[in-house]
This record gives sequence, C-alpha cells and structure tokens, in this order.
Amino acid sequence: MQKEILIESEETIAARERKQFEKMTKTPIAKLVISLGLPTMLSMMVTSLYNLADTYFVSLIGEDPITAAVSNLLALMSIIQAIGFTYGMGSGSIVSKLLGKRDREGADKVASSAFAIGAVSGLVILVIGFIFLKPMLWLFGSRSEAVLGYSIEYAVFILLAAPFMCMSFVMNNVLRAEGKAVLSMIGLIVGAVVNVILDPIFIFALDMGIMGAALATCLSQITSFAVLLSMFLLQRSIVRIRFASISKQFSVYRDIIETGFPSFCRQILASLCSVFLNSAAFEYGGDAAQASLGVVQKVFMFAFSISLGIGQGYQPVLGYNYSSKNFERVRSAYLFTLLFSTCLMVFFGIVCGIFAAPIMEMFSLSKEATKIGELTLRLQCLTMPLLPTNFMVGLTYQVVGDKRIATLLSASRQGLFYIPSVLILPRIFKILGVQSCQAVSDFFAFFFALPFTFMFFKTLKAEQAKHANMPENEPEGEKFVFDEMSFE
Repeated sequence: MQKEILIESEETIAARERKQFEKMTKTPIAKLVISLGLPTMLSMMVTSLYNLADTYFVSLIGEDPITAAVSNLLALMSIIQAIGFTYGMGSGSIVSKLLGKRDREGADKVASSAFAIGAVSGLVILVIGFIFLKPMLWLFGSRSEAVLGYSIEYAVFILLAAPFMCMSFVMNNVLRAEGKAVLSMIGLIVGAVVNVILDPIFIFALDMGIMGAALATCLSQITSFAVLLSMFLLQRSIVRIRFASISKQFSVYRDIIETGFPSFCRQILASLCSVFLNSAAFEYGGDAAQASLGVVQKVFMFAFSISLGIGQGYQPVLGYNYSSKNFERVRSAYLFTLLFSTCLMVFFGIVCGIFAAPIMEMFSLSKEATKIGELTLRLQCLTMPLLPTNFMVGLTYQVVGDKRIATLLSASRQGLFYIPSVLILPRIFKILGVQSCQAVSDFFAFFFALPFTFMFFKTLKAEQAKHANMPENEPEGEKFVFDEMSFE
C-alpha cells in the first residue's frame, strides 16, 4: 500500500513537471515574465522592506549611534547573503536548465546538495562571527564606543539566524528556478510580516531597544525558513529536497559554487563597499553621516529590488528556453525584461528624487544626518534607470553557463568602479565625494555592460543558426560544463 502511494506521488509530481515545462516554453513571453517577475519583485521588495523596518523603528529611538549601528551591520548581512546567494543562484540556475531537459532527478540532487552545504556554511559563519565579533564589527565601521556597543547587541542575533538564512536562500531560488515564484514569495512575506509586527513590540513595548530589533529579525528569518521548508516537505514543489539526494560527488558542489560565484562576487563586494563607505562616512561626517548613508543604502536597495525581482523572475524563463533551444523566446524574454525593469526604475527614480526630503524625514535622524541623506538619495536617483542593463546581462551569462563573463560583470559595478570611487572621491570632494560615489560607479557600470549585451545577442544568433542547420537525428553537444555533469 505504501509503495502504491509512493508511485501515485511520483506520477503526480511528473504530471506537474510536464505541465510546468509546457507553461515555461509555450506561454507568451510578456505574460510569463510578468507572472513570474511580479511575485519575485514583491519578494525582493519585502526582503528590503524588513531591513528598512528595523532601521525605521530603531531610528525612532532618536539616537544617530543606534541607527549607525544597524546600518553598519549591512556588511555582515551582505556576507551571509553572499554565501546564501552563491548556493541559491548556483543551484537555481542549474535546476532551471535541468528541468528544461526534463532531468528532475538531477535537479533534486543539486537542490538537496545546495541545501546541505548552505546549512554547514551558515554554522561556520555563526562560529567564526562569535569568535571574532569585536574586531569584525570594528572593521565594518563601528569605530566609536557607542556604535560598537549597539552593534554587538544587534550582531549576536543576526549570527544566530545565519544558518537559517543560508538555507532559505537556497529554497527560495530553487522555487523560483522551477517557476514557483508565488510559493517563494509566500515564505518571504510571512517572515517580513512577523518582523514588522515584532519590531515595535520588542523595541518599545518590552523596552529591549536595538536588541529587540535584532531578535525580531532573527525570529522572522526562522519563520521564513520554516514556511519555505514546508513547501518542499508538503510536495508543493516539483524539485524535492531529501537527505537521500545529497550528493557525495565533489563535481556537484563545484558546479553549484562555480555557477553561483558571480552572485558571491556581487554580494561580497557589496559587503566590502559597505566597509569602505562606513569608514569614509565616519572620517568625513561622523556618526551622522554613517546613519544617513545607511538609511539611503536601504532605501536604494528597496528601489533596486524592483529590478532584481523582475530579473530573477526572468531567470527560469531563460533557463528553460535556452536548454530546450527556444532561442527566439530567449531573445524576446531578454528584451522585454530589460525594457520593463528599466521603465520601472525610471518611475521609482523620479519618485525618490522628488520626495527625497520627506523620505529621509521619515527616519528620526538629526538635522545634519537628514540633510546628508537627502542629497545622497537624489544623486543615486540620477543613475537608477541604468541599473537593469548591468544586472540583466550578468544574470544572463550566469544562467547560460559562461561563468567568467558572469563573474566579471557581477564584479564590475562594485569592484571595478565603486571601490575606486569610494577610495578616491572623498579625498578630493570630502563628504560630497562620499555622497556621489555610488552614482558615479553605476554610470560607468552601465557603459561597461553594453558591449557584453551586444555580444550575447550575436552569440545567440549564431547558436540559433547552428541549431537550425543541424539534422534532426544528430545530437547536439552541450556547450557548458554543468550540462555534462553526472547525476547518476
């Protein structure tokens, strides 16, 4: 009887897989990208929202050092995200291609292995973070005694949540990779709602201050993890995360890490940039500058999450259709997603630019901090419409398997342009240099991405011609390393 139930379950999952394949390869591109992109966009916005919620409620305490402490911990969050996104984006990109080739067993193995290594890596972050807590926080920019003390209170709970965050990133990306963006959105939204509800209770009602904000964040991350895990345990997903599917082959982990490495570069460089920015802000503007720039970073990430969300909704469309050789759909999906996300960024850039003053005044900062943040936000709004071009082409190369170009593009915005900007401009223009470095780096990153965009379309055209001229009975060799992986 148990065997019959298992067979029925397998047949049900296989039927869902076939239905999902038809959806990803036949649905009109605009409808498909929007249907997948909007839930993902909402997920990313919600993630940014509960980072903003912590900053907002903590700012109501009315002390710049407390707001600065929360802002400085963005570097720690970026490190955790770097690990989580490496396994999440790496496994997600491979899973979407494997499902495009109808290899569900291989997809199960990749997802389960990424989940396991995510758990182990999160525990490593937790242990190392506690061992080197004070020097780590000093490095992240908590230089004054007051800010350092508050940072320690906050960091303890963030480190405790690290394993759950890393595993959640994997599950979230796997769900999106198989086209189940709504399920991933549910997990993130539930966690965000818990965070927003608990923040005022812990901070003010229980008088826990910044520790209450950190505890609320920790519990919200655990809640998101539990909800996402339930999607797999209740078989709401096509891909299954099972202990038996965890691979013992080094090649599986190697390809997950190599495929996700561009995301690692992007996030670890974001952490490094936060370190440099916090250092420059403290040198040229003290705690007030650190507090205001931290707020601007989170407001900016909330707006940028729109482009990230639409782009990651495009990821499974690209993976499925590239694997099944639907090159015309790949081209259409790229152009539509780029245009749609750029239009959204133009809109939000205008809104944030016009309302920069009231946005900054929402956070109970000092007058000096509010003034610094207002100009910084307006400068970043000028280049906001340029962001999707760099992100889209980097994500595209990552999904199709060109890891070197994907890594270069992921590193370009923060590594090639932002770090030199934050090291050079403040020395010349003082606080104005600190305020303008992100806008300057985004301007150069846009033009850096353009040649790679044109190169991808040229390569896509050649692949399409090659496939069209190939005899139907002749097997086509796979181009990328992870396509040749053995999941036996």
